[in-house]
Amino acid sequence: MAGHSKWANIQHRKGRQDEKRGKVWTRVIREIMVAARQGGGDLSANPRLRLAVDKAKAANMPADTIKRNIDKATGNLEGVNYEEIRYEGYGIGGAAIIVDTMTDNKVRTVAEVRHAFSKYGGSMGTAGSVAFQFKHCGQLILAPGTSEDKVMEVALEAGAEDVVSDADGAIEVLTPPADFEAVKNALEAAGLKPEVAEVTMRPENTIALTGEDAARMQKLLDVLEDLDDTQAVFHNAEIIE
Repeated sequence: MAGHSKWANIQHRKGRQDEKRGKVWTRVIREIMVAARQGGGDLSANPRLRLAVDKAKAANMPADTIKRNIDKATGNLEGVNYEEIRYEGYGIGGAAIIVDTMTDNKVRTVAEVRHAFSKYGGSMGTAGSVAFQFKHCGQLILAPGTSEDKVMEVALEAGAEDVVSDADGAIEVLTPPADFEAVKNALEAAGLKPEVAEVTMRPENTIALTGEDAARMQKLLDVLEDLDDTQAVFHNAEIIE
């Protein structure tokens, strides 16, 4: 099944994320605390917490920092209570944007998100205004040159919904969120290391932006990403430089 070319967009996004490593620990700590508070501190019984801890280890977070934040969230240490809030809106050219936040002060957070949208050419929408344009799923993307037959065999056997071959040779594996971990583990056990592996909001269709529109959209996304309470930003813009 042929899909949109997205490898350049993925590499572009990863590069920008690498530039913002200072925020990674803050976001991962919040994710650990919310996951532990909701599902308990036992890694074996809490898939969301396992994924958060994997992210923490990938970001070279010390084990004692991970444990301390799990203990805070489960009541063993005094900590801050974070609330998950999703905001939706529109960017340049009507592109759809979802901003997932974790905050201890939602009045501050909504004001900051609204200001970012309005100042940089976007507009806030209501709950549900753009979310229908995305699919909540596990997404694993393997680099061009990977054997599609091997990926398909391993991924589908492990519970993947679909394997998409993109125009630029990248291979995208889509899973139900609950099966993401099993599919990721199966791929890695077969020697297939995904470049991207996350539970995400994947756009059903994309809007191509070029030139000034692409630059303005990237600026809006950067500002939203840089807000202190932002955990993740999802959008359906294909930014062509």
